[in-house]
Amino acid sequence: MTASRPLRADARRNRDALLAAAREAFLDGDTDAHVEDIARSAGVAVGTLYRHFETREALIEEVYRKEVDELVAAADDLLAQCAPEEALRRFLLLLVDHAAVGKGMSVALESIMASDSQVFDDARTRMSDALTRLIDAGSAAGTVRGDITGPTLLRALGGICALRVREGWLDEARTITRLLLDGLRHGASRAT
Repeated sequence: MTASRPLRADARRNRDALLAAAREAFLDGDTDAHVEDIARSAGVAVGTLYRHFETREALIEEVYRKEVDELVAAADDLLAQCAPEEALRRFLLLLVDHAAVGKGMSVALESIMASDSQVFDDARTRMSDALTRLIDAGSAAGTVRGDITGPTLLRALGGICALRVREGWLDEARTITRLLLDGLRHGASRAT
């Protein structure tokens, strides 16, 4: 398998514009957004869309993958900027916000859930790994329990974010996330 050539600057701009237009359409609740509308919103022809994404599902998948890329990168950025406990707190709230983005995209994402796409398994693995790095850093600092794993914490947060079908869920999810963080602090052997 040969590596694909890097995109020219104009092709990169077109691809980025298509991803941004698709993201906006899905987040605005336009779950039936047609590729022609997304291309028009991005300022390109529909043929350009299909040169970058073979199907509508491929476009949806890439929008979601980009969301996950940004989310996972935030974990390391937060660890570089904050104390581990604060980095974990902020990342947990980012995960809740990610669920809010997912709510806007949920119907669009359903079209790829039925396919053989590995995008969700990959996302869960990457988010779990990011949580593990944050937990390990907090445990090493003595501010977070070390007996909780990233996958376990992600499942707990998934349960919290399942509330998103209810009105006002986001505020409640943030409150429950703060309680979860209190539990992660309880029993930590604080470093002196």
